[in-house]
Amino acid sequence: MAKGLAALDRPPEAVVLLGDMECHEPLDSLARPIFHAGAALHWIFGNHDYDGGPEMWANLVDPGLNPRSTTGALHAQVREIAGVRIAGLGGTFRPRVWHPPNPPRLRRRAELPEDLTTLGPGWSAQATAALEHSLAAMAIWPEDYDLLASQRADVLVTHEAPSSHPSGVAVLEDLARAMGAKLVVHGHHHVGYRAHAEDGLRVLGVGAGWGVSLAGSARWAGEPERWLGRAPKGWHFPAG
Repeated sequence: MAKGLAALDRPPEAVVLLGDMECHEPLDSLARPIFHAGAALHWIFGNHDYDGGPEMWANLVDPGLNPRSTTGALHAQVREIAGVRIAGLGGTFRPRVWHPPNPPRLRRRAELPEDLTTLGPGWSAQATAALEHSLAAMAIWPEDYDLLASQRADVLVTHEAPSSHPSGVAVLEDLARAMGAKLVVHGHHHVGYRAHAEDGLRVLGVGAGWGVSLAGSARWAGEPERWLGRAPKGWHFPAG
């Protein structure tokens, strides 16, 4: 990211990170190249942002460690960024909470402690507490989804993919449509692509480490992309 920003003739006005930053140190420190370029920073979290446990998670979300980047947290919010209303939905679907197309098992985080009492005697109090913290932090919760669905946005950024990706989930494009968004931008699957549905909804997949404009043009390249696989029905993929 630092090299990509440094190579640009004109830095972006704003940067939105799509998750999986895996903060082994505070995000404020990792994002110095963005701040140095004068760009506003916004972000959502991905499924790997808890891989190092609560300490890694704190390096991302703790305001005490991140007085600058905490203000850019975009999950379950809509903000006007560089003149565009952008909504954010971080995390991934977790079966204990919600695994579309199945209906949610739980709707609100407040339901989680009682639900975890059904784990059984093989779970220690420490392990149960760790699972509770992980699910509360990282899962896609219906209460956040519903909060966004009640608002309006031009763009929806997610970590999970909509059904334009073979492993994607249709409820995400449903959310975009409910919000009036015309574009969904997602990460997670390490593949860059552009797609559009019959009604004109567009999807932009962003590969890991890539810098991409809202128009879909690459600002800088990241890791080698993975193969998308068979194109899902109902989506069109422009060449080039």
